[in-house]
Amino acid sequence: MVADVIKVISPTAIAFFVGMAISPIVTHYLYKYTCWKKKAGKVGYAGGDTPIFNELHKDKEVGTPRMGGIVIWGSVILTIAGIWVLERIFGGAALEKLEFFSRSQTWVPVFALLVGAGVGLIDDILEIRGTGTHFAGGLPLSRRLVVVAGVCLFAAWWFYDKLGVTTVSIPFNGVVQLGVFFIPFFVLVGLAVYASGVIDGIDGLAGGVFAIIFASYGVIAFSQQQLDLAAFCGTVSGGLLAFLWFNIPPARFYMGETGVMGLTMALTVTAFMTDALGGGKGVAVLPMIGFPLLATVLSDVIQVLSKKFRGKKVFLVAPIHHHFEAKGWPPYKVTMRYWVLSVITAFIGVIVALAGTLL
Repeated sequence: MVADVIKVISPTAIAFFVGMAISPIVTHYLYKYTCWKKKAGKVGYAGGDTPIFNELHKDKEVGTPRMGGIVIWGSVILTIAGIWVLERIFGGAALEKLEFFSRSQTWVPVFALLVGAGVGLIDDILEIRGTGTHFAGGLPLSRRLVVVAGVCLFAAWWFYDKLGVTTVSIPFNGVVQLGVFFIPFFVLVGLAVYASGVIDGIDGLAGGVFAIIFASYGVIAFSQQQLDLAAFCGTVSGGLLAFLWFNIPPARFYMGETGVMGLTMALTVTAFMTDALGGGKGVAVLPMIGFPLLATVLSDVIQVLSKKFRGKKVFLVAPIHHHFEAKGWPPYKVTMRYWVLSVITAFIGVIVALAGTLL
């Protein structure tokens, strides 16, 4: 038991210190090459202006680099690679126990993290360097959605064909048999989770929320004895905490699409890894553990539908965390209250997941 705890906690701590070590290097180059948007503000989902958002953020999005997500996935990859190399060089039971890069548990989530991070990095680069080109503003949303759907389709096929997973577990009520419809269901969940990435809009907000979510799934994976997956979740949380150290107000850099896309895709795979495959309820508790993400998506959907069918807005600005900003809440107050809410809903989700498994 103690050895299992060490296996999960050690990579978490290592990833944090690796992230702290590489952050000054990343920061240096992001500022050296002026890796920030050249014009503040954004365009609405329907293509219209967003005057309230643009007024709130007119001084925040220029002068502060994007691509801070490099710290997150960079610390994860360096931790995985470092442990792997040390184990190959020095051997020994201790290093062998620490290694968690395994085909059965972590290959697919690491693959999702890297593909998402890579495509997101391209989007960030185009966002800051694509002015005056066809890709001004980054990769079109449609292309990013194709990538997310494609990776989720591959992962879903792997679960369905290679691992024989065709069900989704329901707490206290057994399983739902989806058969081949498991594949489109997986893709829909992946797209919904990716859509929640718009929570990255206030200093420290997304970093804290995602750190809590991955830590929660680490607890669930640990309870299922999926120790490699639990270590992966811990490592992601460690990298996120290092990022958060430099992202709390005033942010030294923003997560950017390279962080958001990688994290949301890895989270989708992790949720399914802790579901029927691990004998747990990982997908059903995702709306609880990730409640701030759910609220973010729903607020966007409600706003769009209300404007389309009622001709007026429900929120001053969507997503809802910007609504609170527009109401006069200081950004740090929005962030810290989201952190508190994330901890409470994560506790609830973990309790339901564990109780639902035992009963």
